[in-house]
Amino acid sequence: MPKPRALAVLVPLLLLTACGTEGGAGSGGADTVSPDLPVAGTYWTVDAVTVDGVRSVAPGGARVDFKEDDLGGNSGCNTFGAALAIRGDTLVVSPAEVTGMACSGDRGRFETEFLKAFTGSLKGTMKGDGLRLASADGRNSVELTAEPAVPLLGTTWKIDGLVSKDTASSLPAGSGAKARFTVGADGRVTGNLGCNNFSAHARVDEKARTLTVEGPAATTRMICTPPQMTLETRLYELLDGPLTYRLNHRTLTLTDASGEGLTATPTTR
Repeated sequence: MPKPRALAVLVPLLLLTACGTEGGAGSGGADTVSPDLPVAGTYWTVDAVTVDGVRSVAPGGARVDFKEDDLGGNSGCNTFGAALAIRGDTLVVSPAEVTGMACSGDRGRFETEFLKAFTGSLKGTMKGDGLRLASADGRNSVELTAEPAVPLLGTTWKIDGLVSKDTASSLPAGSGAKARFTVGADGRVTGNLGCNNFSAHARVDEKARTLTVEGPAATTRMICTPPQMTLETRLYELLDGPLTYRLNHRTLTLTDASGEGLTATPTTR
């Protein structure tokens, strides 16, 4: 007689257990947690912004670089940074800190609209390589496209900044219009250090993330403006020794043992 009673109690318990799992992560119930949007660690170009239903196409150079808890980028004129929280398909962006360079014309107007749309709680929708971040009412949004990381070898890098320990700065005015270099798959390095063309051979250690120019570089013997010659001297001295390289998608940083170095971005020219 005890056995039928035990079965009678067991069956309702099994039914309750089965019902309890229907709202879990596998069924789309209330307990389901959406995975975080995979935005961190990817270079994103800004395609367009929409404010109050009006869409504007982004100027060249507008980009966003998401990290785990902050972000940076360029609005097409000024650079900016902000704190970031990723909660499933929603990004919460704090008001951005922006550099103070004056932006005129279309770039200025786009920057104002972008900074208005790219703040607060934004719901993300991904389609292929595209990402749309929209406000709760849908009237404001930012359209982004992911770009693949750029390899060290085979890319032509335009030198656009100098590094001194933890401080980065732009190139001196009138110095860097021609400064660029390419590291070939065979280790041959060619380019321009600000005035003269140069060529050398380098050894790249991908495991240690180092680039070492071996032997003196061969250069042309042109005389250029003082800012160009000053930059060239500094870069030529920098290449005399092992350099640590760091790739952050579309930004390359080269530094020596003392923390002096350069930053560069890819160019097609």
